[in-house]
Amino acid sequence: MAEGKPLSDEDQVKDIIARANRIPVWSLPTAFLAIIGIGYFFTFYDISDIGLAMPAIAQQFHIGTSLSLFIALSIGLIGYGIGSYIIGSIADIYGRYRSMILTMGLTALGSFGDAISVNVPELTIFRFITGLGLGADLNLVSSYVSEFAPPAMRGKITVYTFLIGILGQAITPFVGLSLVPVYYNGWRYLFGIGAVIAFIALILRFELPESPRWLAAKAHNLEKARKVLDMMEATAMKKVGKLPDPKPEEVVLEEQKFPTLYLFRRPYSTRLGLLVVMWFFWYIGNYAFLGDSAAILSSAGFSISSSILYLAVGAIGYPVGAVIMIFSADRFERKHVIFADTVVWFIGLMLFSFKVSAFIFAGSFLASMALGMYLQVAYTYTAENYPTRARSSGFALTDGIGHVGGAFGALFLPVLVASFSFAFGFRFIAITGLIAGILAMLGPKTSSRTLEAISA
Repeated sequence: MAEGKPLSDEDQVKDIIARANRIPVWSLPTAFLAIIGIGYFFTFYDISDIGLAMPAIAQQFHIGTSLSLFIALSIGLIGYGIGSYIIGSIADIYGRYRSMILTMGLTALGSFGDAISVNVPELTIFRFITGLGLGADLNLVSSYVSEFAPPAMRGKITVYTFLIGILGQAITPFVGLSLVPVYYNGWRYLFGIGAVIAFIALILRFELPESPRWLAAKAHNLEKARKVLDMMEATAMKKVGKLPDPKPEEVVLEEQKFPTLYLFRRPYSTRLGLLVVMWFFWYIGNYAFLGDSAAILSSAGFSISSSILYLAVGAIGYPVGAVIMIFSADRFERKHVIFADTVVWFIGLMLFSFKVSAFIFAGSFLASMALGMYLQVAYTYTAENYPTRARSSGFALTDGIGHVGGAFGALFLPVLVASFSFAFGFRFIAITGLIAGILAMLGPKTSSRTLEAISA
């Protein structure tokens, strides 16, 4: 290249990606991980609180089991799928930052509305709004963190944010136990606490920067991408000193088009199909266990307090699983870790199925630990498999369609238990979780590879 000749857009994008890939540490303020994690905290708090609140809501609103399940699970999941895809597409077109503000605003509004609902239609509307934000936020956080984290630490960094979030799932049963059976409006207080957490997370998110990879991939705001990278490099140099020289990689500037269209070309179409089926089988057991276990235990002769207590004690496994992943997510190939997580899930649900108190405690702990191990590693793996131009859309489509399995499992598990037995129902969801792990083994390797190399 002749001296003084301006760099082409493609060369500028290559330079930006190379600068991002050479940073070996988390290069944003450490507090930003906590800010992202608080949003995750609300997400997992809300996933758990609806199942704990619905028995009291059903009594006060005089609704039957079928409608209760529909409101608790199906409406939220419908919003989840729609919000994940629409806002995920917005994130690929207009940016991660704006979309992450939008998602947390929706979840704060929805949770506040849940708390003040006075009838079934109001609760249904606000559960849908909550679902819109919730589904999109899980998608965006994984994509956002993946685009900032260095290749060799991508799994560990995403687990750090997840660890803060998964505490929400561990703490919620204890909060629910202290409120729902004790106070007439305990379920309202449970939702109200969630609304406060979401509002705090919303305010804090205004501090976050836009993803330089997204800015570069869109090739329309390269100057802003360089400013974010300047800040990242300065932060990294305070930690490790001089950075290695950038090594430009091949980057193709494709025509601007709707993000989803990128997903219907190889290799992304194959990955999309595999990951959709993987998440479908995982969510069958995930939502069945989280949404139905308390009610099924209660129907099996255990008191409501005892049923919640089994799950509350077992929920200690969520952060334990996340901590294990801090040391495992990058040390081993990601898809192998996912498979190992589903083996733990299988063992836990098989123990749970014996319906003996000691086994229920142990099984609940292992199943919860498996959830804490699986979720963020599998979220990271899913986000890694798609290109920056369509990462949020790809994750959203995968996760959104996969959640059909969640709706199926949550509605079908009580039918299996009623038609066959308690043991048959929980062994069924043990097997579906293991199938998800087997499917993950068919995917590409991603650990310690740059996002550009994975998506090539």
